[in-house]
Amino acid sequence: MTPLVDRLRSRGWRLTAQRRVIAEVMTGEHVHVTADDVFERSRAVLPEVSRATVYNTLNELVGMGEVHEMTHADGRKRYDPNVGERHHHLVCVDCGRILDVRADDPQLPGVERHGFELLGVDVTFRARCPDCASAVLSTS
Repeated sequence: MTPLVDRLRSRGWRLTAQRRVIAEVMTGEHVHVTADDVFERSRAVLPEVSRATVYNTLNELVGMGEVHEMTHADGRKRYDPNVGERHHHLVCVDCGRILDVRADDPQLPGVERHGFELLGVDVTFRARCPDCASAVLSTS
């Protein structure tokens, strides 16, 4: 997967110091951060980054299709920079950890589409991560 900052450079997007830092903190595997996460991580690197700049940049990135906005089970928006590979999400129901998973898309037979034009599929697998499963076992 090409890092977000590299994808933005190749598009000729103006990378100010603030935008560059925001893109850099969204690099890595299994990145599903809130705007507050991006703000805190960005400020740790570049203290002059404002909350408004983070929100504006995230909105621009979503609009450009470079970041996917998803709503987590806790109701908070999360931002996923992994837009180049088709994937689903594996979510721990206890701690909220989210991992990208590659699995076959479920099929929706034509008769079940009721005339709808199918545009995409979003699948979330809800589970309990090993750490939380251990904690549940140890308290039982």
